[in-house]
Amino acid sequence: MQKFLFLQGPHGPFFASIGRMLQTAGADVWRVGFNAGDDAFWPDKSTYIAYTGTVQDWPAAYRGIIAAHGITDIILYGDTRPIHATAVAVAKELGLRVHVFEEGYLRPWWATYERGGSNGHSRLMDISVAQMQGALARRDNEVTEAPAHWGDMREHVFYGALYHWFLTVGSRSYPNFQRHRELTPLQEAYFYTRRMLSAPFIAIERQLKTRKIKDGGFPYHLVLMQLEHDSSFQMHSPFRKMEEFLDVVLAGFAQGAPRHHQIVFKAHPLEMGRRPYAAMLKVMAEKYQLVGRIHYVSGGKLSGLLDHAKTAVTVNSTAGQQALWRGLPLKLFGTAIYDKPGLVSQQDIVEFFRAPQRPDSRSYRDYRAFLLETSQVPGGFYSRRARHQLMRRVVDQVLADNDPYDAVLSSDDPTGLRVVK
Repeated sequence: MQKFLFLQGPHGPFFASIGRMLQTAGADVWRVGFNAGDDAFWPDKSTYIAYTGTVQDWPAAYRGIIAAHGITDIILYGDTRPIHATAVAVAKELGLRVHVFEEGYLRPWWATYERGGSNGHSRLMDISVAQMQGALARRDNEVTEAPAHWGDMREHVFYGALYHWFLTVGSRSYPNFQRHRELTPLQEAYFYTRRMLSAPFIAIERQLKTRKIKDGGFPYHLVLMQLEHDSSFQMHSPFRKMEEFLDVVLAGFAQGAPRHHQIVFKAHPLEMGRRPYAAMLKVMAEKYQLVGRIHYVSGGKLSGLLDHAKTAVTVNSTAGQQALWRGLPLKLFGTAIYDKPGLVSQQDIVEFFRAPQRPDSRSYRDYRAFLLETSQVPGGFYSRRARHQLMRRVVDQVLADNDPYDAVLSSDDPTGLRVVK
């Protein structure tokens, strides 16, 4: 019998929902909670284990939980926060399966499910496009395209705010809890609340700026910004602060881009105004003599801006794949699963802005098809409809003997889509 131990998950009820379905399938399920937010979203208190110890005591306590309950599988969301990094290392040492959920590599209509690690720790880092093409050539099935859209963003923000509210009011019950982010729960709650209240005004400003860019008649390069506290930015990039990245990009743009070109910085949709990026860019515009050539757009959809851009630049955002899908030259600074020969430009930033090299579109289509056959699962973590769509497929993947990549790369395919040798 499989015995699953859940650690921290996405804000909201997704982990509780998948836990109930695993129990229905005959598995034992336990959940370790590290704060009142974890507690609030796990309704079955008979399977809830409150960890109130210190970070230093966690490895020994974690081993004790595994031994006491005979745990065979670990399930977590993201693998880089300190408690999860420790949990993954110990689980691998003990020979346990490690199931990792993440936001979709092909978001917003998919979630990511992998084993062992995600992002820079994903098995995708070691699978070549040629291997992917070989595996796909042995299969005879249609590529899954984007499902019907569901509204995850509002629910994402709502559950984030609610989680931090529980975390704040219940802090006395977990006195040793240490966040993996710099901001306190009260600060997080403040920014979430301010963003929700100002959303209509931000939307109007964004529409006006986007219209000005799209109707401006000038060539522009698009910079895909990320959340500074996101694990991909912090753990898989050469930067610690977003302004370091902005400065490098603008220095390259000032030296390499033709003088009639402009540059657009697109903020992450969940950027809550934690850092004054618009003000930073104004200072940098003076520094590099780029006044009038820099635009900053707060949040919103990416597609409209990408459709008219000449190139895209990012640290390692999953949104970079939207640029590759459109055949746009893409410059990458961090470690990313799509950093493959023929996809991402290997030019330095100055030469990239001067004469950018386009990706091999056929290779990217094959790469994308491989992801859709393996780790990208239709659905999402936050809205009810998206969660239900996700669980229709992902629970079977969690219970399967093979991980999603082995199911396609090998001849033993538990999904029922037989690989022909």
